[in-house]
Amino acid sequence: MTSRSSKPLAHNPRRPSLPERAISRRLSALSIRPDGGPTGSTEHELTEEIAEIKRYEDFTTIDWVQDAAQEQSRRRARRKQNAGVFELNGSLGWRRRLEDTYDAGQAWIVVTLVGAAIGLNAGFLNIITEWLSDIKLGYCTTAFYLNENFCCWGDEKGCPEWHPWSSFWPLNYFLYLLFSTIFALTSASLVKAFAPYAAGSGISEIKCIIAGFVMKGFLGFWTLLIKSICLPLAIASGLSVGKEGPSVHYAVCTGNVISRFFGKYKRNASKTREILTACAAAGVAVAFGSPIGGVLFSLEEMSSYFPLKTMWRSYFCALVATAVLAAMNPFWTGQLVMFEVRYDRSWHFFETIFFILIGIFGGLYGAFVMKWNLRAQAFRKKYLTKYAILEATLLAIGTAILCFPNMFLRIDMTESMEILFLECEGGRDYGGLCEAKNRWKMALSLAFATVMRTFLVIVSYGCKVPAGIFVPSMAIGASFGRMVGILVQALHEAFPQARFFAACQPDVPCITPGTYAFLGAAAALSGIMHITVSVVVIMFELTGALTYILPTMIVVGVTKAVSDRFGKGGIADRMIWFNGFPFLDNKEEHTFGVPVSQVMTSEVTSLPSSGFTLKAVEQLLTQSKYQGFPVVEDRTSKILLGYIGRTELRYAIDRTRNEGFVSSNAKCFFTQPPSTALQAPSIAAPPVTFDAIEDASGQQSVDFSRFIDPTPLSVHPRLPLETVMELFKKMGPRVIVVEYRGRLAGLVTVKDCLKYQFKVEAQETSTHDPAIDIRQEKLWGLMNRGADWVADKVLSVSGGRIKLGAGRGSGFVEPGLDDPRDQLSPILVSSRHDILEGTEDVDPGVELQARRRDGMSF
Repeated sequence: MTSRSSKPLAHNPRRPSLPERAISRRLSALSIRPDGGPTGSTEHELTEEIAEIKRYEDFTTIDWVQDAAQEQSRRRARRKQNAGVFELNGSLGWRRRLEDTYDAGQAWIVVTLVGAAIGLNAGFLNIITEWLSDIKLGYCTTAFYLNENFCCWGDEKGCPEWHPWSSFWPLNYFLYLLFSTIFALTSASLVKAFAPYAAGSGISEIKCIIAGFVMKGFLGFWTLLIKSICLPLAIASGLSVGKEGPSVHYAVCTGNVISRFFGKYKRNASKTREILTACAAAGVAVAFGSPIGGVLFSLEEMSSYFPLKTMWRSYFCALVATAVLAAMNPFWTGQLVMFEVRYDRSWHFFETIFFILIGIFGGLYGAFVMKWNLRAQAFRKKYLTKYAILEATLLAIGTAILCFPNMFLRIDMTESMEILFLECEGGRDYGGLCEAKNRWKMALSLAFATVMRTFLVIVSYGCKVPAGIFVPSMAIGASFGRMVGILVQALHEAFPQARFFAACQPDVPCITPGTYAFLGAAAALSGIMHITVSVVVIMFELTGALTYILPTMIVVGVTKAVSDRFGKGGIADRMIWFNGFPFLDNKEEHTFGVPVSQVMTSEVTSLPSSGFTLKAVEQLLTQSKYQGFPVVEDRTSKILLGYIGRTELRYAIDRTRNEGFVSSNAKCFFTQPPSTALQAPSIAAPPVTFDAIEDASGQQSVDFSRFIDPTPLSVHPRLPLETVMELFKKMGPRVIVVEYRGRLAGLVTVKDCLKYQFKVEAQETSTHDPAIDIRQEKLWGLMNRGADWVADKVLSVSGGRIKLGAGRGSGFVEPGLDDPRDQLSPILVSSRHDILEGTEDVDPGVELQARRRDGMSF
């Protein structure tokens, strides 16, 4: 059972969340034909109308058990409609067969269209991103629209046709800052103005959506359009963000938008879930050029339900998307991604020690970044929500100032990885990277790049532009790995005759620093996302080197072991917790040792099977905040008869009102009443004159029995909580009824399970440190004083003509739309470890919006 607060979330004017009155009007409109008469009364029509209404409920969960029952109802109605049709020998028979064949093949048609659209989008975004990234450093004299690689095709060391903006480096520095600022400002402004959901990575939200959480507009057309436009701008601005996470988001948006044109997917949530899972695989496939890795990523990280047919469709969607991207050939090299590389040299067993060191770094990196990024996110949500555009712009300026002097930070991260992955014998030497005389200089430069990029990822990931963390983490791991490779190479050259290096052949290069960079990228990606098998396969598909599968497995295994010491779940799982989304991770195992009776809500608002008036039911809907009500024989015996959802009850009342006059004192029956002279919501009531209203009052009755679920999922109070959590994970009900000897004992939801889980974890770990809040207040005060100082200086220099921050204050709000996620907060327990009251399921109205924000612990 779910609670809904009367305080609404920030609304999106283009995709508003409908309040209950608007839903009521929608219900009324669905219940009347254009001619004013009542609609058909078949069970199938009722199911379809209620399902249509539920599409408008934002921040709720899908009841997968109910969704499966509705699909069975559709199939029965379709079989009944087709009964006898195939016996005909005329045109109607083969047309019906053709329609059934089309219906059966819709899945493959949708998957093909979606895969092709994802591949085309990825190809265009790759081309645009490379040009925008290069335009900050110079331009092509032969064709302005060409980036540096295309302008100097075939010349690895540059060409006269590619010109820097000026021979005066301070001017180049200024133009670099200017372009970065314009790109970040444009990206943040478009996101704020048109699609707030386009900000961020989107992976954590998609995990929840695939599991059944409803977020209206998150996968809509506007989000797809703005994400596709702003992603190249955000990357080209130089912010330490990547495109791989957003690639998954725009891929899933593409699948959602296209599938809505097909009736099967518009009305069936479980079918849509299959398409969204396949799209997530295709998004990773085009981002890394790794179709098999994309399927495994979708299996390992994204989907909590992955049957065999979903795997096949994910594979086919990733295959189509990758094939289209390969046909476009965006880099004119045959490579699907810029940092694709091939190794023809093997490794030595003694290098395992250094591989383990790289794996340890990956685990420590992931734990460090997740801890401090969550603190940065908490500070951003508390203080910087009103300054989203300004924050992104200032971050881009600061990043450009810090990165321009360093040769590895100045260029695009994908280009940086391409350089660091390459072998020195390939003929390409970026800035003297492979020269022995520059070895220590390069090692120090790479160390600085590693530290600086880590800091920038912490403060940048989560700002209000499309932002992923895959590539930044891989770039950090690559710079660290290349540094280790350079040091190992120097050690070998200093002691070539040492027993430790006895496996090296005399006339062949023994150490390949590029492979260390490659393994470092795998370690950092595994450390930040807590994924293993998919990382190994992705890195294998990037290199095509079978000989480096074992080193990659060693590195990822060590990273996984170190990461698990600092907590379960990667950055996507931490963001799910941070935003307060109700998500039970099927990768987690718990042993609480308590029955469900200790977690359930015992004080339940129930409906008696008879005796309630229509007016009393309407008052209950108005005054209560629950998303459903158990139906009992009477409130004294509490013998359980069924369950009715809030939407179904509201629909039944509106349908009754629209189909004929019903007295407010009409008796409501939720089971089949003994009298046969009752008015069902699907049958128009006999006309009642105004003179007889008073006499008729209290004599009419309404039958709601067809709208209740007579067999809700129920458990015994002594059932272990772990088993109940498995029921939620495997079957996906919205609510589970707890009954004892046929009597209602309570209700339990996903939120109840999560609150108890966090209560136990809070008791086992340290509580929130109040010093964190004090330090955040001091930092915010320091930022305000710095802003005031800059504003005063600008005002003084301009002679009073330029006033910065004139509108800054408590009432200042940047123009545009608010991101609904800014109203959410983690699911926490109080300092006394009490479970929050209520039986909320997933509605943010009570739990996710009104919850205290000052009790965060990391």
